[in-house]
Amino acid sequence: MAERLESLKAGIIGGFSLSSAFIIASFVNTSLLAKYFPSLAYLQIDFNWHWWLSCAIAVFSGLLFGVTYRYIIRSDQNPQLKAGGVLAFGLVRGLSQIEIGWNSHSTVLPFLVLAVESISLFAVGAIALHTAIQLGWLKPFPSV
Repeated sequence: MAERLESLKAGIIGGFSLSSAFIIASFVNTSLLAKYFPSLAYLQIDFNWHWWLSCAIAVFSGLLFGVTYRYIIRSDQNPQLKAGGVLAFGLVRGLSQIEIGWNSHSTVLPFLVLAVESISLFAVGAIALHTAIQLGWLKPFPSV
């Protein structure tokens, strides 16, 4: 039961950190990238139900990432495992965005930006989880 509680805490930390990073990225996309780079105008976001749904997906993705990442890294000090977990989640989300862009628009550049954003979101989640482990808020999954 204690391990399940730790996994729940990891999921909450992951969900909170990804949603926070998503909100910041949305404001950066809208106020800087879409405004000053005409080829990235697609990144302009209206804060309507579409955005709220995207935010909810980021929260759920962060929850899944937090739980899974805790099991991936365990108490090992393997940097390949840490980077691989971030890239696995980030590339799955990012490559699907690129595929949507390829199939629906003439330019794929905004979707490449979103793919880099996806990897960055999960990197922020990993940093938050590592910080929580270092502060003692979260216990790593023990190595076998």
